[in-house]
Amino acid sequence: MSTDKVEDNLEQLGDGDAFKGELCSMIERTQMFKDFARADIEQLARYARAYKVAKGKTIFREGQKAAFLCVIVDGVVDVIKKTDAHEPKKINSIRAGRSFGEMAVLDDMPHSATTVALEAVKLVMITKQKLEQLAHDNPALGVKVLWELAKLMSLRLRQTTGSLVDHL
Repeated sequence: MSTDKVEDNLEQLGDGDAFKGELCSMIERTQMFKDFARADIEQLARYARAYKVAKGKTIFREGQKAAFLCVIVDGVVDVIKKTDAHEPKKINSIRAGRSFGEMAVLDDMPHSATTVALEAVKLVMITKQKLEQLAHDNPALGVKVLWELAKLMSLRLRQTTGSLVDHL
């Protein structure tokens, strides 16, 4: 069973019709949704929320069972993984326009790493529950979003495989 609990460190930026235009603009600026039509962005915004995170605050923790993905609008997030000796090690920094947390949404497993705001961050979040609701309410858009997630995961696997071969 997955939970969509959001860390207490996230502060929602706005909600409702008054914030819809800003949320749409935030979504449009991301790599994942850059090729989506405005009508699709407006539909997607109904299922997404925007948050801000203060510098140094955790977005989610390695091992946390919280199924949501985030797309960074402004700022940088560090991805930290524990080594076999349980020491934290930075494995990546993710910049504005990029996403993280996709695996937990797709496979319903705990997050595989911790994410921490390297600087103040604005992000758009979509929970697994909302993604499933989107796919039910608007199957064509749901497939389009899932297709983007699949392409992103494929690209990351190719990059990881390329990096791994250097260590063999």
